[in-house]
Amino acid sequence: MNQAPFAYEGLERIFHERGRLAVCTCLVANPEGMSFTALQEACALTDGNLNRHLHALAETKVVTLERVRGSGRPTTLVRITEPGRERFLAYVDELEAVVRAVQESERRTANAGLRLAATS
Repeated sequence: MNQAPFAYEGLERIFHERGRLAVCTCLVANPEGMSFTALQEACALTDGNLNRHLHALAETKVVTLERVRGSGRPTTLVRITEPGRERFLAYVDELEAVVRAVQESERRTANAGLRLAATS
């Protein structure tokens, strides 16, 4: 039995921030990758904020950044790596465990309150 059932060891700090959660969610939904601009718009982040999050995710090998030259200006293509995808999905599973634990706790509390009210 787990000695610390509420430790949630699978909650990786790299994902546990609103901007990074949004970025990784977008990239899992778009495995072919997204341009920096499209990702910025989808996540409602500023240039600097998105840049900071992408560099943190790239340092931990969650995403890759590639400069692509086309007919116009060069663009940055962002993709989630396969290990990054697996880590992120494991993180989401752990978040679901947190939600289930909270919901179960709420049900037990509500049921205890009903029993207490019925015996009063």
